[in-house]
Amino acid sequence: MARQTIQLIGFPMSLGAGKRGMDTAPSALRIAGIRKRLEALGYTVKDSGDILITSQEVQNEGNPRLRYLDEILRVSEKEAAMVQSVLDVGDFPLIMGGDHSMSLGTLAGVGLHCKEQGKKLGVIWVDAHPDMNTDESSPSGNIHGMPLAASMGIGAKALTTLGGDFTKVEPENVIIVGARDIDKGEAELIKRLNITTYTMYDIDKNGMVRITEGIISTMKARGITHLHVSFDVDSVDPSIAPGVGTPVPGGLSFREAHFLMEGLAESGMVASMDVAEVNPILDERNRTAEFAAEIVCSCMGKRII
Repeated sequence: MARQTIQLIGFPMSLGAGKRGMDTAPSALRIAGIRKRLEALGYTVKDSGDILITSQEVQNEGNPRLRYLDEILRVSEKEAAMVQSVLDVGDFPLIMGGDHSMSLGTLAGVGLHCKEQGKKLGVIWVDAHPDMNTDESSPSGNIHGMPLAASMGIGAKALTTLGGDFTKVEPENVIIVGARDIDKGEAELIKRLNITTYTMYDIDKNGMVRITEGIISTMKARGITHLHVSFDVDSVDPSIAPGVGTPVPGGLSFREAHFLMEGLAESGMVASMDVAEVNPILDERNRTAEFAAEIVCSCMGKRII
């Protein structure tokens, strides 16, 4: 992987999750030494700081089916513009969050860049949850459960038109990995759109080596020229990463998660990344942020030797 300049963008968001804590995640990742770790791999790293987000205590929830929609849209538009500008100058955007509603802005910015530059976008969504609810199917109204559906053009128009009225990523170019907590509406949508999904059952049955090889082969066969990785830390087992917003037992092991990231790095296809759902309030001595920083490094080319 070419040693591009990496630009760090902090997205201290908790609004999409309905619980506090993830708004301090970018700071936790910085404390975990993410910049120095990446510089040790030979990258030049620039830290663009955090996008300013108004906390939930001083604003109204609004529509209970799309909680805190106005503020999420406002800051996600800013994020999208930043991500696009980073890519347009040839740098690698690494967005640090924050609840997974952050990927609305990430994929809007990546999608705009790819649309204007004639690139074909593929997305690897590593998550215990597919985040494919809509305002109609969501049991909570929390927007962090909607970004992947919205990025594929499904759901509330306010979300699907973020950054422009176009589909950010086509469903056939999305692969979900590590899913094990799927709502009924999400399962129906996955089947209807025929989205490639590797649940924990599939990983247990086939192994991460075979699945990683299949992911890379699929993306190459589909002509993907920009691969985005969205890594939700609750994809791994809570025994490894306890500080997450919505922990689900039975997740990826330490080595399964790292092997996947190492394999994607070897493919040379990864061009952007976001890491989501680190919640320092629920963590143990910054253990989850440390793990997240290590995962990022594996995706950026770190090897054992």
